[in-house]
Amino acid sequence: MYQLSYAESIEESAKECRDRERRALDHAIALLEKAETTGAGTAVTGEALQFLCKLWKALIEDLINPENDLPDVLRGDLVSVGIWVLREADAIQAGRAEGLRSLIEVCAMIRDGLR
Repeated sequence: MYQLSYAESIEESAKECRDRERRALDHAIALLEKAETTGAGTAVTGEALQFLCKLWKALIEDLINPENDLPDVLRGDLVSVGIWVLREADAIQAGRAEGLRSLIEVCAMIRDGLR
């Protein structure tokens, strides 16, 4: 029977986490793209922004955890991106900003960085 070494197990676990994060970002992007066609103030847009905010709050929580193995600078940069996403989503929900394209593009860049 094949047994993974500890290092292989940790590496596989990290890969699985990245895969889950990538799939979650894919889902958020799909929701945002659908919402983009329905316009601001619709239930579809509200659901997309709600999912996006939940996702980024979870990502930020993970990033600020001292046990997160990413380099501190990268973690800080990603937290800053997450804060921007949350603020932009709030502005869109409040009618202070329009369009979802910037959120879609930023999420796509982060997702693509997980490969």
